[in-house]
Amino acid sequence: PGARWKLVFDGASNALGHGIGAVLISPRDTYTPLTTRVLFDCTNNIAEYEACIMGLQAAIELRIKILEVYGDSALVIYQ
Repeated sequence: PGARWKLVFDGASNALGHGIGAVLISPRDTYTPLTTRVLFDCTNNIAEYEACIMGLQAAIELRIKILEVYGDSALVIYQ
């Protein structure tokens, strides 16, 4: 078939700030971390969405065809 990649994402939001992160894991277990701060007010759910989107955009740029997505937000995963 094709090379199966994994995306793991997480977002956090609290009184001190907002941040998002994702890791792309190649079929050969090479890890590509992605992190950034979110510079606008947001809820934890929005931070989770932003983290997922950041990871998906990176996967698209890398022309990844088969991607398993993992996160701890049921809202994002099941939508």
